[in-house]
Amino acid sequence: MRILFAIQGTGNGHLSRARDVYPELTKYGDVDVLVSGIQADVAVPFPVKYKLYGMSFIFGKRGGVDILQTARKLKLFRLLHDIKQLPVEQYDLVINDFEPVSAWACRQKKLPCISLSHQCAVLNKNAPQPESVDIMGMLVLRHYAPVSAAYGFHFKAFDENIFTPVIRREIRDMQPTDNGHYTVYLPAYDDAAIVKHLSQFPEAKWDVYSKHNKQPFTSGNVTVKKIDNRAFIESMAASSGVLCGAGFEGPAEAMYLGKKVLVIPMLTQYEQHCNAAGAAAMGATVVQTLDQKYYGIIRKWIGQGKAEAVNYPDITADIIERIITKHVPHKQKTTEPLSLSA
Repeated sequence: MRILFAIQGTGNGHLSRARDVYPELTKYGDVDVLVSGIQADVAVPFPVKYKLYGMSFIFGKRGGVDILQTARKLKLFRLLHDIKQLPVEQYDLVINDFEPVSAWACRQKKLPCISLSHQCAVLNKNAPQPESVDIMGMLVLRHYAPVSAAYGFHFKAFDENIFTPVIRREIRDMQPTDNGHYTVYLPAYDDAAIVKHLSQFPEAKWDVYSKHNKQPFTSGNVTVKKIDNRAFIESMAASSGVLCGAGFEGPAEAMYLGKKVLVIPMLTQYEQHCNAAGAAAMGATVVQTLDQKYYGIIRKWIGQGKAEAVNYPDITADIIERIITKHVPHKQKTTEPLSLSA
């Protein structure tokens, strides 16, 4: 059986999750990987057959997506060409993690496309929602990568086809400690703004990982470093808490490690506001921007005691088995399905 595994390359969460999904897919057939997007910092330990430009949202430096840069970076004719040329008809199964080229290629050729993503879980009617609904943001989520069936990940199993997060093996293998610092990853803010605000909390030591800075520096109680996957997860595992954007994998991994979490959703990014609602349901603290008016909440968060680790069992193999059982004709499977244990 031939499988196409298409992954969104904007941000790091999709590629981090793919590290655990890919080996499970290879148990059922030959897997080709497609990655589209230009904003990831995480490498993958498996071959990528299709590296496409795709359609990326560009992080700004003031707390949100840079709409102007996103528009400037969009290469519409290249996108349409890649959609037309991608040979999705050569595959028995297309697994899609919020990746637009393969999704629209399947739509145009009237072929099944199976979503395995966080975004489809966010759209589920039973998932937590922010107080104010962003109609345009919801439309983008629904139509960016259209699929024929959806299996999603969220902070809790809010519905039948929503599963708890995929926690990558290198996080599961960490032994959490508490060295007294706070690990920070806020890619939508520039370093100067982060240092300016976090310097107002001298009672805390801040270990900041930056998309924007190439040379590390220290300013008072704030140390800023270039983003590095291994250094970041080691810092997170040894921290008192994690301050990050309201993505999905980052807060989920911090919760799994038993860290108290403070999330700041990106401005004009509806998915992140949905994530913030989900994280709050798990006990995380949420502030809307990195701003002086939220200093009281941040200081209260710093003063909180330790959080309890969230139990996220390793059920990736069971999820892949369910998808194979449901969506692949029996004669095309290379292994007999096992009984679903979760």
